[in-house]
Amino acid sequence: MSHPHFTPGPSDTAPIPAVPAQPGPPPGPPRNRALLLRGAGLVAIAVVAGLVWYLIRHDSTPEEPVAEPPATTKPAFDYKLAEGPTKATDCAANAYSGAKKFFQDNPCKSLARALYTVQSGEAKALVSVVLVTMPDEAKATELKQLTDRDGTGNVSDLVRDGTFHDTDAPKLSGDEAEYESKASGAEVTIVLTDFYYGHHDKQLLTRIAKNALNLSSKLR
Repeated sequence: MSHPHFTPGPSDTAPIPAVPAQPGPPPGPPRNRALLLRGAGLVAIAVVAGLVWYLIRHDSTPEEPVAEPPATTKPAFDYKLAEGPTKATDCAANAYSGAKKFFQDNPCKSLARALYTVQSGEAKALVSVVLVTMPDEAKATELKQLTDRDGTGNVSDLVRDGTFHDTDAPKLSGDEAEYESKASGAEVTIVLTDFYYGHHDKQLLTRIAKNALNLSSKLR
């Protein structure tokens, strides 16, 4: 059975065509991807910083040494010349006891003697410095070993032989005097010192005597 053909009338509504979907913004990178990129950037920065630090620490260019000014030291005491220096070549004529006999058998080459005063606080000391030059190092060592022993005599200081005129001067060849000596090559330095006016300070007197050994350079 055939159906009659349908013709829409004026009251009938035609179907509304579908509206195509509008394209949205392009999808962004996932969160995990952004975190990975950020981490990779931090790693790169750390690598570059580490490389720069390594180059600084391991710079192959040697550093130039910084020159330091020479150290200067002041003398421990202020030694003031009081007498001399007097110089001679006959040591036997300027020695006594066993030292005189030693020089008679072993003549020296030269002899220099001087007296110094030094003030330390209220204490004042008189210092005798003697420089003897022997023919060789062996004889200088023998002389030092002789004068280092008690009762063997010594070179006469300028107080003992009357060259220095000071009624207050201590007796440097007495038992209270401090003795020091040193041998260097053919030279022997002999120091005797004591305080004025009966002052007593063993440690201070020893320091004065030891430091006075350096005065031998003024007697050459």
